[in-house]
Amino acid sequence: MTNPMPTLAHTRVVAAGSTPERWLLVLHGIYGSGRNWGSIARRLVEARPEWGILLIDLRLHGASREGFEGPHTLASAASDVERLVEGLEFHAAAVLGHSFGGKVALVYVRHHAGELRQAWVIDSTLRVREPEGSTWRVVEIVRSLPAEFGSRDEFADALVQHGYEKPLGQWLAMNLERGDDGRFRWRLDWDGVEEMLRDYFHADVWDVIETPPPGVEVHIVKATDSNAIDVGQAARVEAAGAATGRVFLHQLTGGHWINTENPDAVLGMLMERL
Repeated sequence: MTNPMPTLAHTRVVAAGSTPERWLLVLHGIYGSGRNWGSIARRLVEARPEWGILLIDLRLHGASREGFEGPHTLASAASDVERLVEGLEFHAAAVLGHSFGGKVALVYVRHHAGELRQAWVIDSTLRVREPEGSTWRVVEIVRSLPAEFGSRDEFADALVQHGYEKPLGQWLAMNLERGDDGRFRWRLDWDGVEEMLRDYFHADVWDVIETPPPGVEVHIVKATDSNAIDVGQAARVEAAGAATGRVFLHQLTGGHWINTENPDAVLGMLMERL
């Protein structure tokens, strides 16, 4: 008998003294966790107390690391979110996903259009291709490094030697935990993460963008200093907007980790358009 899948770890963010009228699901990017969006979530509900926000740790990430069986794909990740929401007392009015979470969000939209009003996709590549780029390179670098480190900074310094900024290495190093012997080892299942990333690059979600379900707006956010969404993809999004009137391209100054590089711009956009 197959054991049931565990429930995704999650955190509710609600303005003090408020009872939300509607809820936003937030799905982080690869290597991250729900708390990556905690600061923006807290500021957003203070400004828009009618909203509650559910920060979700996707499978194999954050506090959702144990008990999740393969395949580790976008569809599996979206199904995890479905099971989580089914056990809550509300339906989500909107879903937001960053990078890997952006494509998970669009897969989720396919099956929940009746309750959703909006989908927000934050700097998630929409082109179907073989894995490449800085996010994929991290997997290759980690595979080439030792399996354990004397400190988190030791890993961060190793990543710097491969051309990355130290703050990124320090952020990734949060996925290292100290053992009883004082050595730091990965909490991430790198085989599972690699499987998720491969599916992310191979998955085609253009159907949700070019033919969004009735009543659902799709907002695609491009970080100006990131190449995740190139000129061709941006033009295709704008064409979908012209054809449907319900697809929007937003460009915000910053790099791929726009939620930490330019949180005020992300917050302002959501406060205005959510």
